[in-house]
Amino acid sequence: MVSYLPAVNASLNGITTCFLVAGFVAIKRRQVAAHRKCMIAAFVTSMVFLACYLVYHAIHGATPFPRHDWSRPLYFSVLISHTFLAVVNLPAIFAALYLAAKGRFAAHARLTRLLWPSWMYVSVTGVLVYFMLYHWFRAPAG
Repeated sequence: MVSYLPAVNASLNGITTCFLVAGFVAIKRRQVAAHRKCMIAAFVTSMVFLACYLVYHAIHGATPFPRHDWSRPLYFSVLISHTFLAVVNLPAIFAALYLAAKGRFAAHARLTRLLWPSWMYVSVTGVLVYFMLYHWFRAPAG
């Protein structure tokens, strides 16, 4: 029923990554309107991801990592850092949007200097976690 959602979630993380890169490039070029559109799109795709993620885990539950070899600590290192930063990023993303909406661009820029690389990391590692869990390390070693 929801078996397609992990692939959808990885795709949404990948799309978010593209919007984040495009938004970064746009602001470096001082293309404020394009930056705004890209960052709102990154926010929307992240929120759609979050909704799909919650639905999937509410229905399906957790998917255990199937291997007990060298890949296990690698997978959990990526997963734990990804999860921790995702939780930390969420209120920071709302704060960044609020600051930009209120025209407080200096405060917005200070916050996003820290937030943007963290959000990029979460988006990229979201795709990485998907491939590690569902493709690369799916078959048990041996």
